[in-house]
Amino acid sequence: MDISPTLLKQLQSQQIPYDTVHHRYSITSLNSAHTAHVPAKQLIKPVILHDQEGYLMALVPSDKYVYLKQLNKQLNRSLEISTESDVTRLFSDCDSGAIPPLGEAYGMQMVVDCSLDQCDEVYMEGGNHTDLIHLSGESFQKLTTNSTHADITVH
Repeated sequence: MDISPTLLKQLQSQQIPYDTVHHRYSITSLNSAHTAHVPAKQLIKPVILHDQEGYLMALVPSDKYVYLKQLNKQLNRSLEISTESDVTRLFSDCDSGAIPPLGEAYGMQMVVDCSLDQCDEVYMEGGNHTDLIHLSGESFQKLTTNSTHADITVH
């Protein structure tokens, strides 16, 4: 599968400049960072969560994990990790497990780990297992302006 059409539409509609980084096939974000030779702390990993209020995309560096208990406390929610079948359905224009971290493009709220706000540049899955999208930190900030930014990770 190519770059996600939904992702491309979002980048184009907000006039976000980007380039792509091709890498060996990889099924995890952390491994994608290694094979593409980019810093793991700059590759954004989306984690899809849900509760009775709906879906939420948490964005964290590829070398960290969502601190779910803390996130639920901060947002006053009861979020759980979504099933693989839900994720496949929600991101039907992406290869399974290669989700772009732009929840707004898919109609879901996002929460961004504060550590990503400090990055001069970021990388994200492009909807397949062989291409990353490379953006400036400023462009990423523009894409996440309407998102909650909080300390939501553990190592």
